[in-house]
Amino acid sequence: MTVQEIRNIFPILSEKVYGKPLVYFDNAATSQRPSSVVEKYLEMSNLCNANIHRSVHFLSSEATREFERARDAVASFVNATSREEIVFTPGTTASINLVASSFGEAFVGEGDEVVVYEAEHHSDIVPWQLMCSRKKAVLKPLRIENSGEVSIAALKNLLSEKTKIVAISHISNILGLVNPVKEIVSVCHEKGIPVLIDGAQGVVHEKVDVQEMDCDFYAFSGHKIYAATGTGVLYGKKKWLEAMPPYMGGGEMIERVSFEETTYAPLPFKFEAGTQNIASVPTFVPALEFAGGLREDKEISEYQKMVKEYLYGALLRDERIKLYGVPRRTEDKVSLFSFTVEGVHHEDLALILDKMGIAVRSGQMCAEPTMDRFGVTGMLRASLAPYNTMEEAEYFVKSLERAINMLR
Repeated sequence: MTVQEIRNIFPILSEKVYGKPLVYFDNAATSQRPSSVVEKYLEMSNLCNANIHRSVHFLSSEATREFERARDAVASFVNATSREEIVFTPGTTASINLVASSFGEAFVGEGDEVVVYEAEHHSDIVPWQLMCSRKKAVLKPLRIENSGEVSIAALKNLLSEKTKIVAISHISNILGLVNPVKEIVSVCHEKGIPVLIDGAQGVVHEKVDVQEMDCDFYAFSGHKIYAATGTGVLYGKKKWLEAMPPYMGGGEMIERVSFEETTYAPLPFKFEAGTQNIASVPTFVPALEFAGGLREDKEISEYQKMVKEYLYGALLRDERIKLYGVPRRTEDKVSLFSFTVEGVHHEDLALILDKMGIAVRSGQMCAEPTMDRFGVTGMLRASLAPYNTMEEAEYFVKSLERAINMLR
């Protein structure tokens, strides 16, 4: 497919904002949805609206089939050992909260330690804080290097016999750097320490093979990889999921209930209490088909690389701009750029760019410790997807120049 052919299946990309063609550069927050995803959502809403797993009637059977087909699609996409290792949640935040609560309940005690990377989203910090507070454990941050990269030596120094789990992002939503997660997992496993990977950005930009990575948990959201909102995935190794207590109690997560004792359903249903997101979860099927197809398209991959390198170079060359996340190897940088401009407030820039039709993110990006580490109150972030073009990138650079000149 050409980039224009890709754009044609995203109706929103032909919209105008304030009379200007929409340039959507906020993909790290939420990707747009292709027509196939919207059609699947409408099909589920219009033709298969019934509770799953519970009834014998036709609609329930069809809804269940579509829901479980999505589980198979996700398991294949991340190369899980079995479909039982795929738990559906409302999103990455819910997935990480599930692990922090259930793993913490089973394996963390007073005085134990949890290591979390400093450049994490709040969703990979706060759940661990809550658990550590409850269990009287210690949260230890793995500090960010000046380049934004992870120091393996620093990680090794943090690990001890008290470390119960390490949590780190595959790709930071601020720095746009691909962390060496396979090496991190290997280092931790040498000491018998499990690892949770926040894959909210990683699953979008990198091919994820959880068996090759050997991570113990991998969490991501559907809305960042073309699926509907309110959809999330937790991959967990079966040995951990079986040993962890349920995160929530309710319908469908039980085997037998009495006032004397309750026993729980087998995986993955033990962690899927209540009525699930019946219409949205099946959109994983067309979304992942689309994402997988893009990864196999060499021309699209080369075009994406060209656009990324153009923007990366343009931002680095401008002495007024401070770009965060500048690795030693450019291949470790994805098309996600967070920066500040000397003497200009990030939100003022975002507002002016919006009037030019350009959607970017401004603020702390749910990563206040990262902002504190670099001594700023907020940043501007431009994050691209395969449907973004070189023409849009060039327009963004010209518009940013114009906005900076207006504000300085």
